[in-house]
Amino acid sequence: MLALLEDLRENFRPRALDLRRRKRTVPPVVYLPRATEEDGGLLLLRTLSDVRSRRSEVDPLLVLAAVPAAERLRPQVPADPEPGTAPHRPDADDEEGAYGADARYQRWVTNLNAGQSPGRAATLPWILYIPMPADELRHRHSAQHSTDRIRRTPAWVLWSRPCLAVVLALGLAAGFLGNRYLAGRYCEGRLLGSNTDSGLYDGECVGVATGNVRLAQGNTLSLSGAGKGVTFDAVERAIRAENAAIGPREAHVTIVYAGPVTAARQADTRKGLEEITGVYLYQHYANVSTDQPTKIKVLLANAGENMLHVLPMARHIADLARRDRSVVGVVGMGRDTTETEQAARILKGAGLPVVSTTNSGSHLARRLSNWFGLAATDEEEANALKVVARQLAAREKGAQGVVLSRSVGSEKDFYTTEQARVGKRMLAEAGFAPAPSRTYRLSGEGEPELTTPIGYICGSRPVPKALYFAGRVEDVPNLMSQLGSTPGCSGRGITVFTGDDLTKSNYEEGEALRIPDEVTLYHFALAPMDLAATTGFYIDAHRVLMDLLPAGARRTALTDPARPWTDGLFSSGQTVLSYSATAVLYRAARNGDVPQTAAETWADLRWHPNPNLPVGTVGFAGSRPYADQRGHGYEIVRVSYDGGEVRSVNVCGRPAGSDAPLTAPPGPAGADPHTICRLR
Repeated sequence: MLALLEDLRENFRPRALDLRRRKRTVPPVVYLPRATEEDGGLLLLRTLSDVRSRRSEVDPLLVLAAVPAAERLRPQVPADPEPGTAPHRPDADDEEGAYGADARYQRWVTNLNAGQSPGRAATLPWILYIPMPADELRHRHSAQHSTDRIRRTPAWVLWSRPCLAVVLALGLAAGFLGNRYLAGRYCEGRLLGSNTDSGLYDGECVGVATGNVRLAQGNTLSLSGAGKGVTFDAVERAIRAENAAIGPREAHVTIVYAGPVTAARQADTRKGLEEITGVYLYQHYANVSTDQPTKIKVLLANAGENMLHVLPMARHIADLARRDRSVVGVVGMGRDTTETEQAARILKGAGLPVVSTTNSGSHLARRLSNWFGLAATDEEEANALKVVARQLAAREKGAQGVVLSRSVGSEKDFYTTEQARVGKRMLAEAGFAPAPSRTYRLSGEGEPELTTPIGYICGSRPVPKALYFAGRVEDVPNLMSQLGSTPGCSGRGITVFTGDDLTKSNYEEGEALRIPDEVTLYHFALAPMDLAATTGFYIDAHRVLMDLLPAGARRTALTDPARPWTDGLFSSGQTVLSYSATAVLYRAARNGDVPQTAAETWADLRWHPNPNLPVGTVGFAGSRPYADQRGHGYEIVRVSYDGGEVRSVNVCGRPAGSDAPLTAPPGPAGADPHTICRLR
């Protein structure tokens, strides 16, 4: 009996993970059709009651036994006390006659408590006697054996083994599909512990690279000039190493770089590479070279190719800034799209200032109080180029000027729209007769469709002498080819003006460009490196970047150590602008040796100037919110084709921090075509 009850208890676990309590809705039942002394049935009943009483344990066994009336199921030891010693109680038969089976059950329940006491140790409290009259036993159904199927409730179906297998299969399928969904939504997505700081948009990883997310992993595009061999992947790893070197208790501020880090072709990520290089150079300078108490942690945020996903990137940055209070601002946002202003407003809502590198949008500082731009605006560019255009118009009385602009399509390029607006006004104010403006669009492969608009321009009478090109740098080779081969323009002297996007070119390093001999190209440069910089920054930057080369790789020397800014490593100006922007934001983020919050950084950006930067003195002291910002540095560059080579010459400009406008040289207009402008 002990072994039987132990087995029953072992197999009945109410709190087991397999939910056996749910599966067993009734206890196991043993039926004894005839229990007598001879067959051991009465001994079994007595033993079961004794075991339960002595061990005070309940097992899940119910025994139904038919005991003949002639048998006496009594304890082996007399259980009733001596007559007269027991308290007086009503006759059991009278009580049962008055109250029926309920009275019998209540008496049995009482015996369960009192019958297990030492004074009544010989009782059988666990046995409930139910007398069955002979008439009831002779009922008409007593002669036939009837069995009914046990009614199984829905709970039995729910917790059955097949159902459990189905539930497990559905759970595994849901987990697989959920993991696949999260992996397709986030750059580091999984069922448990997804990294939501970055997501996948049109196959690009957009957002902030935190955790194990790498934006430039495997990108072998290297820097130009003396930076050959320093890849995008190496620069990103260097930034992560600088971040890892900052101890958990060290004072630091976090700066987020926001720009185009990925693209369908690695060659199209050059802008992002050069800007991130500048950010890294200042991070290394502040953390290692100067050993500042407040360190810089840099996080890379990607807006995708041509910054087409700037809005989701801004939302990821804002969400991160609300969790990480060390984030003090954003550097970059260097491309003006139709969504740039809305993205900057999202960052403004998170309390973050934006120190822009190359974004020349005129409207941003006027509409946003958190916008701080290092680049001259589109209107400033047009006013500076007007000094040159006016002299050309004076030499060509009655000459026409035309604007050719890229139409805004899926690339959301607001820069070209602004350039077309200011270019048209600039040509008119310079004295050129306006010709009908023309636009071009991109083909499905991204190539500019210039044949038709150039045909109209070259077929007009007279052919315009000045053309303002409101397009992108990648479209310039096609433009020059069309001007050199289209009748009416071929062999005719034409001056082309364009904005600052041409500074991203590497035409002197073998990129395809063939400027017709009669065409002169003037473009704008946002970083006047030869006017403000000393060689110290460039020499140190080159040395730091050479340390990122793989072991044993050949180090390339600067082309001209006396004029290092002319080297392809720095000539685009992207690196020095992002370096300067990072310096400006970091200096505003410190109060002595103590890091400040984003709000304090925002306020300090309008307080202190920042001298001795590669572009000059950058500062926003005295500038009012929602107004134009002053003191931008810039330079005008003349590009021509001479002796089979593309030659770039800086004709005039001013360093950052200067408000002096450009003026024409003294004497008759256009007297000296080589000296066309100067600072007042």
